[in-house]
Amino acid sequence: MSIEQDARDDTGVVLAFERPPIRTSVVVQRDRPAVFNTFVRTIDRWWPLRPFSMGQDAVASVTFERRVGGRVYETWHDGTQREWGILLDWEPPERFVMTWNVTGVPTEVELRFIQEASDRTRVDLEHRGWERLNEEQLREDCALPGGYRGGSFQRGWQIILGRFVEAAEAGAPGTGEEM
Repeated sequence: MSIEQDARDDTGVVLAFERPPIRTSVVVQRDRPAVFNTFVRTIDRWWPLRPFSMGQDAVASVTFERRVGGRVYETWHDGTQREWGILLDWEPPERFVMTWNVTGVPTEVELRFIQEASDRTRVDLEHRGWERLNEEQLREDCALPGGYRGGSFQRGWQIILGRFVEAAEAGAPGTGEEM
């Protein structure tokens, strides 16, 4: 069944998505394996923990368990762990899909790493599953004020991916070719 079929009403009219996915892309001037590895292996070095984490200044590390069923979580200096999500699909260095548990009701984040040239990779992010949240949850502030309805998730992902591009293009250590 196609997406269009899913979005049709009983009369066959295609309906607009009320809660469309958030989509954004960035281009990194590095090869795909290095870009993928920068994202998953050095996330706690480039991710803007303030304000985009649960513990902010208390966060000591972020762990990305690189396998289907693996967790992505932050560990605080006192040992407390807070889960960001679970990996649903793992295809290095091409893509991964994970739940995003930070929204209260889990949504889903997919990142695709597309090699455009030998030294250029496009990273496409899609954050979907907003239909699982009620109106109150869609308006709740996240790391930025305004919630999904106010565009804070779109702005947040743009900030996060901007920091990621800086780190990937700088050649963050620990981004070897192994996955």
